[in-house]
Amino acid sequence: MLTATAALTLSACGSDDGTAKRDEKTQRADEGSDQPVSPDSSAAVGRPRIELPEDLTLVFEGSGTEGPEQDAVLADNAERMRAVDAAIAAADPGSEALGFYNTGKALEAAVSWVGQFQEANATVTGEVRYFDRRVTLKDESSAVLTFCADESKGFSKDRKTGKVAKTPVTQNSYVLYDTRLDRNTDGVWQTSQIVSTRGATQCQP
Repeated sequence: MLTATAALTLSACGSDDGTAKRDEKTQRADEGSDQPVSPDSSAAVGRPRIELPEDLTLVFEGSGTEGPEQDAVLADNAERMRAVDAAIAAADPGSEALGFYNTGKALEAAVSWVGQFQEANATVTGEVRYFDRRVTLKDESSAVLTFCADESKGFSKDRKTGKVAKTPVTQNSYVLYDTRLDRNTDGVWQTSQIVSTRGATQCQP
């Protein structure tokens, strides 16, 4: 999993109280496909372009669900996760994409998380896999999404030296996310709350 010089953890990318957390024993990994995953129906919104470095790969499993709204939730959440890693790679806590796909506490947490990597002069590399993604629509403008992340192949990297902080695979390489998304007036499903649990039993292989 991914770790920065300051022992940053993936779960810090979205605590419910809006603050990023540190853990000396865990590390973090994230995303990296350059292909946009947002639905074509929202192309007119003017979505920000998200570019990830070549050494960073994100895999999102289970892209199809029961209907178009669930698919839209999954697509915008995937873009949210990509936006966070793109901001880390660019050392840009003020990234337009962060504000586009996040709001409220989730935005505060994402900005703080990116800022911690910037302060540590670290970025992310490798591969992270998102799986078991389950959407529950609460009403026409709010939804709950839970999903797991496999960070066993994702790591932090020192920007100056290029050294990758590789670590053994443990139960903490797997993270459970519990998120809330709200659809804004442009039809974009923004993540408003995100809670992560590292080492969650339901995400273990």
